Amino acid sequence: MQVEQITFTLKPYPRGFHLIERDVEVNTPQLRNFKAGIAHIFIHHTSAGLTVNENADPTVRVDFESHFNKMVPENAPYYKHTLEGPDDMPAHIKASLLGSSVSLPIQNGRLLTGTWQGVYLCEHRNYASGRTITVTLMGA
Repeated sequence: MQVEQITFTLKPYPRGFHLIERDVEVNTPQLRNFKAGIAHIFIHHTSAGLTVNENADPTVRVDFESHFNKMVPENAPYYKHTLEGPDDMPAHIKASLLGSSVSLPIQNGRLLTGTWQGVYLCEHRNYASGRTITVTLMGA
């Protein structure tokens, strides 16, 4: 079995849901060396998350952002963690709901997502810097 681990930083993205599958593939050229395996993608932050969902219609990403903002509002009177701004505590909650990693199959040097699937960076902060990602590739 072959194992590779690559850490890189994404460019800063604005708040919202962003397709990053291409960013992952570009920053992990070692992926081309795997005929079959698993790619584990991990984000090193507590106020952003990762998920896999539809990559075709951009309104899906807008609806995600709208729903998450309604489900986890800013300035809730019961938040105690408020020193970093009104978007910080909701960002932590949203990141916990989505999770900090996804695992995808590898087939013939590519991430094997479905026809309508893509990997999303779920950025929950208004002014985030680039996010650090670690991809662990395992397979043959």
